[in-house]
Amino acid sequence: MDAQSRGRADEIDPADQWVLNPQTGNYELRLDQSAQRSSSSTSAAPRTPAPRSPRDRRTASPEREVPGQRSRRAGNASGGTNPPTAGRRKRKQSKSRKKKALLWTGGVTAAVVVAAAVGTYLVYQHFDSNLNTLDVTGAGSGGFSKDQAVNILVIGTDKRSGTGNESYGDKDSVGHADTTILFHVSKDRTNATALSIPRDLITDIPKCETKTADGTKEIAGTRETRFNESLGQSGRDPGCTMLTVKKLTGVTVDHFMMADFNAVKTMTSAVGGVEVCLAKDIKDKDSKLDLTAGKHTIKGEQALAFVRTRHSVGFGGDLSRIEIQQQFLSSLIRKMKSSDTLSSPSKMWDLAEAATKALTVDTGIGKISRLRDLGLELSKVDPKNITFATVPVVDNTDGATVLLNEAKAKPLFQMIENDTSLTEVKQREQDAKNKQQGLLKGARAAASDIRVAVFNGSQTQGAALTTLTWLQNEQGVMKSSNEGNAPSKLPKTTLTYAPNQADQARKLADLMGLPATALKPGTTNAEGLEAMQLTLGADFKGAGVPITGPAKAPEGVQKVEADKQVCAK
Repeated sequence: MDAQSRGRADEIDPADQWVLNPQTGNYELRLDQSAQRSSSSTSAAPRTPAPRSPRDRRTASPEREVPGQRSRRAGNASGGTNPPTAGRRKRKQSKSRKKKALLWTGGVTAAVVVAAAVGTYLVYQHFDSNLNTLDVTGAGSGGFSKDQAVNILVIGTDKRSGTGNESYGDKDSVGHADTTILFHVSKDRTNATALSIPRDLITDIPKCETKTADGTKEIAGTRETRFNESLGQSGRDPGCTMLTVKKLTGVTVDHFMMADFNAVKTMTSAVGGVEVCLAKDIKDKDSKLDLTAGKHTIKGEQALAFVRTRHSVGFGGDLSRIEIQQQFLSSLIRKMKSSDTLSSPSKMWDLAEAATKALTVDTGIGKISRLRDLGLELSKVDPKNITFATVPVVDNTDGATVLLNEAKAKPLFQMIENDTSLTEVKQREQDAKNKQQGLLKGARAAASDIRVAVFNGSQTQGAALTTLTWLQNEQGVMKSSNEGNAPSKLPKTTLTYAPNQADQARKLADLMGLPATALKPGTTNAEGLEAMQLTLGADFKGAGVPITGPAKAPEGVQKVEADKQVCAK
């Protein structure tokens, strides 16, 4: 403002002229060197004179560049009132002071913003330097979106890296996928499912590629072997584990997070310990856990001993250890989301420090800014709607490994793939269920009596033909035909039928797993050999694959809800 009033900076924004002098602690007016100056101001060196009174500043020399303290009182410097003839000058002075006050406020705000930006940058740089990242191939969706479900594979390796971990067995081991959890967060962020995969599950590990300093290396697949060999063994990296999970469950994994023993010790210490409960005394010489029955707050080495114990809980096997780990992780989630943690800057800093140092992540989330965005999405889920479950298995004949219980596992996998909550049935799912009970209540026709014409309105080439083949060869629906492509693409599969074909529609809906919303009853009866019309939509996942998964998990699936404490037995 002073610069413009002196006619020396007509084209210069006054806000750009005030800068903080760190030597004096005052804001100084820095004029553009290209502005016109008087000969005296050009030759004079910048100086900071002693503060003057408000009246003195109004008559100050143009050389002056540092404002002194300004009086907030109206009136003259001596405290008296201005004469009546000074009324117009007083209003002009008040307006000038308001503008200058805004200028000072803007300058201080800008300084704070710059300082915060620099601080944020340094914090991000610090945590970025902590992170370990790994570029994996052949797996993942390429990232996560705020309007889509997200699947993260959490891998706990038994590699004995880190200070003090050499005593926990084979210190030279390259590690296995010792603890693996597929963490699915729903599209609407209302719920999440954490599915534990037993390390001793016999499955097929597909071929995969890993990146090395010498380029890309292909690793052959292995049939009917332990799941935990999908990591570490034969040089496999987390990308191989992600592919194995995809083959096992049908669910595409977006990202992975891998942690070693140190993660348990440092993260529990960062939050001040987590509370666990034991239904009996435990003294395990293998894991070194020594706790009495009841509730305890554990951290560090004691927390690691808790998640490693298995011989002293349940049936003494890996499935029992999975249960106690799920109870521990539920407690950790509750502690991390508690006000005690969120309101403590020191705990939040320690937690971020511990997590970034202990985790190895894929390059897709290998920046603290991306982890922050992912964390904000995950934080939207209420712990009461986070459910821990375990892949259903049956004992193998060798007594040391387990096999997939397909009858229970496949519906569970479908629930995750179809983004269905294990904790609650949403209102729209309940509405669909009620509607389906009305539409499908009644007799079913025999499969051999179903007449249906199949149209392909999906994005999958040849979908009508593969569905027809499946219906005829596997379901006995011989009176079916392939009508090729539908007139237009449809987002949802539909089944149109006449009132006198309702029994056929009910049976076909059972066979194909069609939701109630897919059924489109007509108003006039079919005549002669007229067939129903089945049009496959974008929700078609393959012949024989139900369009929609079950509304709840099969009976007998082991579950632990994150908001409830369970005492380990």
